[in-house]
Amino acid sequence: MRNSSGYQGTMIDLFAGAGGLSCGLEEAGFRPVLANEMVDVFARTYRLNHPTTKMKVGDVREFDAKELHELVAEFGEIDLIAGGPPCQGFSVNAPIRSLDDPRNHLFEDFLRIVAEIRPKAVLIENVPGIVSLGKGTVVEQIYKALESLGYKVKHRILFAGHYGAPQMRFRTIFLAIRDYTGEILFPRPEYYATATANFQKSKELCFFPTPLEEVLMKRKTTVRDAIGDLPPIEGGEKRAEYEYETEPQCEYQALLRQGATRVTSHCCPRLSEINLERLKHIPVGGSWRDIPFELLPKGLQRARRSNHTRRYGRLDPDALCSTVMTKCDPHWGSFFHPEQPRTISVREAARIQSFPDRYLFTGSMTEQYEQVGNAVPPLMAKAVGKVLLKMIGERP
Repeated sequence: MRNSSGYQGTMIDLFAGAGGLSCGLEEAGFRPVLANEMVDVFARTYRLNHPTTKMKVGDVREFDAKELHELVAEFGEIDLIAGGPPCQGFSVNAPIRSLDDPRNHLFEDFLRIVAEIRPKAVLIENVPGIVSLGKGTVVEQIYKALESLGYKVKHRILFAGHYGAPQMRFRTIFLAIRDYTGEILFPRPEYYATATANFQKSKELCFFPTPLEEVLMKRKTTVRDAIGDLPPIEGGEKRAEYEYETEPQCEYQALLRQGATRVTSHCCPRLSEINLERLKHIPVGGSWRDIPFELLPKGLQRARRSNHTRRYGRLDPDALCSTVMTKCDPHWGSFFHPEQPRTISVREAARIQSFPDRYLFTGSMTEQYEQVGNAVPPLMAKAVGKVLLKMIGERP
């Protein structure tokens, strides 16, 4: 998964988190020279994996223009500014989705920095819900701001499964190229994977491969492909690392094991007695519907059987994983291991996100799950990065 052709462009990563976006873009050929992250433990993870990148820890709203220029002066013209302003306020799952949520205005600070640095290209990633927030006014503001700076802009909603990540995860991606007359392109799907897009404008913004394209696409990456070679563990174990017990069993495992000699962050919480009892009744691919009524949580006892389809789900090894969240809690999705009586580990969640095993996470187990769940799948970022470099190279 290493970029073997050398760096072809410099980049700044804002709202960098643990560095999933940088990880993928670096594989495509970008060199992250500066990153910003407000949460210290996330920044520590970023630094550990990108030791040559300057890290500015703190609130992006306090970025001083003079300081910003001093930090990147040695690198000349910056090729890309990338990042994802915190998305909780945009999410379709948020209890209240409002422009009054202060998190929904952090993209303005992202755009302020773009205006100051004027990179050749811009990448903004976020949840699908950003498209409909404020009846589309957020999207309009992003376009207006970037176009006023001389950028050509376009956005689409990409599906992680199309780029090799074994996960039902959608992300909105804005791409902008300055002084560009060509067409803004997005990476075409490479893997045949499907999921239901339950958000507005999915038909016009998502890729739906044609029958001919489907024939030419690679087989989807499955849960088994992602985690089938990792050693068995028990919930609550606190070992720092494990040895690989088998050779890679597929191309995906071989790819993610490059550069790693041990398995780290392979840990998960111990299940409560009631959840262990519930799990006994859930077959592979099953969910809360398979749990006897008297064992269900009170909320699910009142639920319609058409709702909460993935809660208390046991992963199907031959399918995609549901969207990895900041808490791999069985109450919120399909996070039970297909074969072992536990939830997926931090490393398994990272594998499903497409982080390589050499990528190390810092902090408590809870903080590590949060870092993984908040990240952009590196394989998706890599696919976008390749297209970006091509367009940057076509500028006059």
